[in-house]
Amino acid sequence: MRVVARFWRDFPTLHKVYIVSIVSVLAILFIFPSENATASRQNEPASSRLKPGVRYDLNFDQIEAPESKTQQKATETQATDNTANSQATATKGEHQALADTEQLTDELNQSEAIQSEPELSWRDIKVLKNDNLAKIFERNGLSAKTLLQVSKSGDAANTLVRKLMPGQVLQLGYQGDEFVQLVYPLSKTNLIEIHKTENGFRAQEISKQVEAKQSFAAAEIKSSFWNAGLHAGLTNKQIMNLANVFGWDVDFALDIREGDSFAVVYEELYVEGEYVGTGDILAAEFINQGETFAAVRHTDGTYYTPEGRSMRKAFLRAPVNFKYISSSFNPRRLHPVTGRVAPHRGIDYAARTGTPVVSAGDGKVIKSGYSSLNGNYVFIEHGNTYVTKYLHLHKRYVKTGQRVKQNQKIGSVGATGRVTGPHLHYEFLVNGVHRNPKTVKLPKALPIDPAEKEAFSVIANQMVAMIETNKNVLLAAK
Repeated sequence: MRVVARFWRDFPTLHKVYIVSIVSVLAILFIFPSENATASRQNEPASSRLKPGVRYDLNFDQIEAPESKTQQKATETQATDNTANSQATATKGEHQALADTEQLTDELNQSEAIQSEPELSWRDIKVLKNDNLAKIFERNGLSAKTLLQVSKSGDAANTLVRKLMPGQVLQLGYQGDEFVQLVYPLSKTNLIEIHKTENGFRAQEISKQVEAKQSFAAAEIKSSFWNAGLHAGLTNKQIMNLANVFGWDVDFALDIREGDSFAVVYEELYVEGEYVGTGDILAAEFINQGETFAAVRHTDGTYYTPEGRSMRKAFLRAPVNFKYISSSFNPRRLHPVTGRVAPHRGIDYAARTGTPVVSAGDGKVIKSGYSSLNGNYVFIEHGNTYVTKYLHLHKRYVKTGQRVKQNQKIGSVGATGRVTGPHLHYEFLVNGVHRNPKTVKLPKALPIDPAEKEAFSVIANQMVAMIETNKNVLLAAK
């Protein structure tokens, strides 16, 4: 103890002060703690701590099983995964947003580039009589050099030079004072465009997009087939096309009777919403003297019956555009010039001079000439069995030995030879024997390809149903 006292006495005074201060602070903390000490290893609230002298019931159901811990861990893992997925989705969304922003920027840049180009100003130039491209360019102050460049800009430019028609309107396009474009309409659906490029002018023929809509017409024949067609709203061209569809079965100059009727489904064509004309006949029905004929157009442009038989035969019933018949097949006919009984081994089709005459079938011209009785005539051989003869022609358009196709123009109606007026005398021979062209049985063409028949039948049934539906609607409206 003396040793300790001696050590403390010799210890520096300042150090003594530090030691006494530290000891005093520790004593205070020991005597007055901040809270009661507990034996728990967890920082539980005071309300949940065990109190001495109190009996507690142990409820083992509340004890957490190992499986619950596992499930809790799985839940925590899933939550972690979800968080990771959310972060990945957010990252992906950020990349997508960035890509969308870049695309929008590009579109805006393109739009600005387009808008930055000066708009064209146009001059409408009417083509005058005896006009040509050189005169048009000169009137509008365009140089000979520009004319040369435009003229050599392509095949379409050559078409423009050939097809300039008085009354048409040609458009010249300018950027400021510079000529850069020319537009010329060839039709309602086609135009020629010539525009300036970095390498000079470039010409092209452009076809506008045509929209085809289906339309329907029907009529009963009272005076003539032609008048009935006009009354139904058909054009002249459509009436002739309809006659051509059934031309192998019906002689429209000889067989038509009052009370006959027709119905037709056809195309109406539109360009940019504007009506520009009619298109193909898609399906048709013709009732002649109680017999019904039906035709449906196939994708190859050929017409077949709804059952797939070809409407086309080896021969046409009539080789001339119909008007009226002046004399039918009659072996005891009284000749109009001589007054004698003389066989009339053909049919006379009275028509205006110049009316086209066509070959009734494919064949070879075996005679093309003139005689005092027949006038201008053409004889055509069709294989080894059939011969057709065409007399009193105004003009002949084929020569002896020439091969011809069905419906090919071979001459025109006239009044040459021993006749009383303009008409076509038509004869039909089978193995050298004259037969009535009106009633002779004609050989048929091949039916539709079996591989295409199923698809065609679907379309044919739809067309037949459409015709019947529209006929019933018109009948109900009367």
